[in-house]
Amino acid sequence: MLRRLHYGRWNEANQVMVAKGMAEYLWQNEILFKHYADHVKGISERLKKESIKPFLEQNLPVTFLRSSAIDKEQVARQVAAEKRIGSGLVCAISTLEPSPTFEARGQFMIRRERPCHVLYHYQIHPVVGWMHARIQTWFPFNIQIGMNGREWLARQMDRVGLKYRQHGNCFVWIEDYQEAQRLMEIQLQTCWAELLNSFAKQLNPIHQSIFERYPVEYYWTTHQSEWATDLVFAEADFLKRLMPLLVRHGMLSFHSPDVMRYFGRKVNQSGAIPAHFAGTLETDMKRRQEGERVKYRLNGNSVKFYDKAYSEYGSVLRGAETTINRVTDFRVYRPKEGGPEDDLQWRSLRRGIADLHRRAEVSQKTNERLLNTLASVDDSRSVEELIAGIQKPVTWNRRRVRALRPWAEDYSLLAAINHGEFLINGFRNRDLQKLLYPGDAASPRQRRSRSAAVSRKLRMLRAHGLIQKVPRTHRYEVTLSGRATLVAVLTIASTTLKQLNQLAQVA
Repeated sequence: MLRRLHYGRWNEANQVMVAKGMAEYLWQNEILFKHYADHVKGISERLKKESIKPFLEQNLPVTFLRSSAIDKEQVARQVAAEKRIGSGLVCAISTLEPSPTFEARGQFMIRRERPCHVLYHYQIHPVVGWMHARIQTWFPFNIQIGMNGREWLARQMDRVGLKYRQHGNCFVWIEDYQEAQRLMEIQLQTCWAELLNSFAKQLNPIHQSIFERYPVEYYWTTHQSEWATDLVFAEADFLKRLMPLLVRHGMLSFHSPDVMRYFGRKVNQSGAIPAHFAGTLETDMKRRQEGERVKYRLNGNSVKFYDKAYSEYGSVLRGAETTINRVTDFRVYRPKEGGPEDDLQWRSLRRGIADLHRRAEVSQKTNERLLNTLASVDDSRSVEELIAGIQKPVTWNRRRVRALRPWAEDYSLLAAINHGEFLINGFRNRDLQKLLYPGDAASPRQRRSRSAAVSRKLRMLRAHGLIQKVPRTHRYEVTLSGRATLVAVLTIASTTLKQLNQLAQVA
């Protein structure tokens, strides 16, 4: 699998991000509040002049856009194409955008939002490739940096001489996919503070002189991250045939509890959404120029799949792409901020770059949950063929095992082993007991009886090839063929007659 890590936007957060810090800055520099506007205007002019100086020295465009809605990325790429720029600075673009800043009110500084002049630097960086960096040229000089892991990977492959074919923001062919994956993973070992601070110096060369009497440092946070898994197909016709099946399956078979499981959230034993859940869950499909996209959203975070590119060299299915905007839904094993280093507990994921590695791990697990669910869709066998074998008695370890009754008494068992929380670590006897029996056992005898009954069910599932034992553990996992059978049974059971009629009309 080839993954994409997109570093969306980075914000500077320091003492002058709050009104109290801005007031302290003025006091340290012996500036009266009534002179605040004149002071920051002078600094803003100095900053703009020094920030665009390298572009002017290289005769590169510095463009002002009257509307912030104009696609700045497109403008910059057009400049790079016209000037045939393969590396280095491309252009600087300035415009007015709503930004947080301050205003003097009597003896107080207040925080407010107003249109501010901002500068965008576009460049083809020797390490990360095509990227942009933005600075607000008025206090508190917010910085945002956007970079793309695919562009970064292209630079890495160029350095080691690995051949590839790039199509927009994806690769339709790579000479050695395993080597490309290894290079991609090296990105997570980056010293982020050092890299990001180097971009900040380019944006604001006079930072040290501005804050000489009131030193501040950058605190980098991740506003948005994307992590994608791309699957490359040699034949475009195969992907084109597969996409309608994936879209139908994604829209008809996945329900709100399934979406919660993709993001590692627990549901009730019955499979229902917990009553205390107060978030938002959405599923939607969108037709795009390239093809169709199905997206699942939970509390501002999302995971989606879509066909990304078709070409003579290969075609790409972006099989899963997780976007994280809200980090409080996830946990990381870390000490409390400001507390002892050995006090490790599962705490809320932070926006800071210290938790970037965990953010990538969470995103990859989300991708895998969705991909595992989609993996059995491209199957030419009919539902009847898939379940024919499990509806017949079999012999296992020289003992006869009865047939399964998938839409009768065994349906709840099949639904239980298909729970999303079992996709990664598998399940145990006690896990199934919680799902199959209401409440706790009333006595030790009843507990043993339930355990024995579930053991017989596990034996039956193993005999029919639906599950297999995880070596050297007491856990079980669903087999690949078992996953296809479960998807067929559970999808048919949850599909309404109206939905079947709609599919029949499409076919």
